[in-house]
Amino acid sequence: MRQLREILRLKLQADLSIRQIQRSLRVSVGGISNVVNKAQALSLDWSSIEQMDDDTLASQFYPRADTRVSSVFAMPDWCSVHLELKHKSVTKHLLWEEYTQQYPNRSYSYSQYCHHYLVWKGKQRRSMRQVHKAGETLFVDYAGQTVPIVNGNTGEVRSAQIFVAVMGASNYTFAEATYSQSLPDWLGSHARAFSFLGGVPHMVVPDNLKSGVTKACRYDPDVNPAYQQLAAHYGVAIMPARPYKPKDKAKAEVGVQIIERWILARLRHHSFFSLAELNTCIKALLVEVNNKSFKQFKGSRLTWFESIDKPVLNPLPTHTYQYTDIKQVKVNIDYHVQYEEHLYSVPHHLVGERIELHAKRNVIELVFQSHLVASHARQHRAGMSTTPSHMPTAHEKHHKWTAGRLMNWAKDIGDEVLAWVKAQLNRKQHEQQAYRVCLGLLNLSRQYPPSRINKACGIANQHSLYRLKHIKDILQSNQDKLHPDTPEQASLLPQSHENIRGPQSFH
Repeated sequence: MRQLREILRLKLQADLSIRQIQRSLRVSVGGISNVVNKAQALSLDWSSIEQMDDDTLASQFYPRADTRVSSVFAMPDWCSVHLELKHKSVTKHLLWEEYTQQYPNRSYSYSQYCHHYLVWKGKQRRSMRQVHKAGETLFVDYAGQTVPIVNGNTGEVRSAQIFVAVMGASNYTFAEATYSQSLPDWLGSHARAFSFLGGVPHMVVPDNLKSGVTKACRYDPDVNPAYQQLAAHYGVAIMPARPYKPKDKAKAEVGVQIIERWILARLRHHSFFSLAELNTCIKALLVEVNNKSFKQFKGSRLTWFESIDKPVLNPLPTHTYQYTDIKQVKVNIDYHVQYEEHLYSVPHHLVGERIELHAKRNVIELVFQSHLVASHARQHRAGMSTTPSHMPTAHEKHHKWTAGRLMNWAKDIGDEVLAWVKAQLNRKQHEQQAYRVCLGLLNLSRQYPPSRINKACGIANQHSLYRLKHIKDILQSNQDKLHPDTPEQASLLPQSHENIRGPQSFH
């Protein structure tokens, strides 16, 4: 469903052509055309599609499977055939037999199978000079060379990574240093590159870096959800380069080479003590790089960018992209999900469901089937954030209790009861864990007089008995009735002992 939504977004919101969508998502042209035609037939626009959940959207586009039999011969996936033939003992005849088993009524003969394979193979390994349209493509990559940064206090040395972005038509170049190639730095560099350009290109071509592409594949790469969110925020299409195909991002490769030769080589004798200091030097030298005249053409990167790329760039959004960590989480039985050390609640009917957790700088958003179901202020401590409306009715009533309310009730019954309740609250790692047992004790006042409960708690406190069943045993066995109400009364009780003479000894 994410792929279906991305097709509709790129067509209805970004207004890309079908061929551009196909190159971005690696989906067949026919499949994209069917989706677009279906959306037009249903008179759907992007704003209405955004309001639909996954089930509603699926029912609109795929009401039932098409099981009609086609008379057209099924063309094998020659790329897969070519890879299979690299395995030991695998022959074309074996693959043809498996092909006929898969398509018994629509398969080529063995001779035709071999002919089509040779035709396909003859068309491979051809090079084509790429033509880049104005404002269309931004190529991004990291340089292989790093720059050491020294901590002035400890002497520790860290290696800064160099991010490079190059416009396809004008070769206008952006570069900056970050401490890592992690997802926050990767997406932050994209946002700063767009700000540097003063606009947004139609497409971004990254390498298959793990931060950008979750699963590298020549035909159907999986783009990181946070990367897709950045693309949606800026209205840009992500088109990952094929693995082991450097010609797909030749502009980035050349841009990296230029940055290494004209900037990093000049800085090789400098010592840097902060990332900001390094980026200040890179920024100054970057101006010189973009103003350097071409050898075979008139003008420079800057003049070409000003005249060709910049006029057709899409405008920047009102707000800069804010990094969002997106994770798939499962709702626990207590209708909470965990991010870092904190628990956040969702509506209780989602127990057992898998939802998306979007962690922003100050907000945690929880999304189910593309709809926001909960939002919490982000906490950077261990604990729990619970919205009362997310709870079942019984749990909501229980949640209204606090330690202060429990102790006030216990004090009304007796001091010994208050001491027992305080001991329970102090024994637990989280005082909420003691609420249930304290309520169980206090509710005994419905069965027994407060004086008896107070005496029973006094006995329990004296002998360090902190189980509710111990209190119940004392009350049920009437042990509390054997103890005096006050210490003064205890001193007046007759005492018997073999060494104590009774009143008869004094006649």
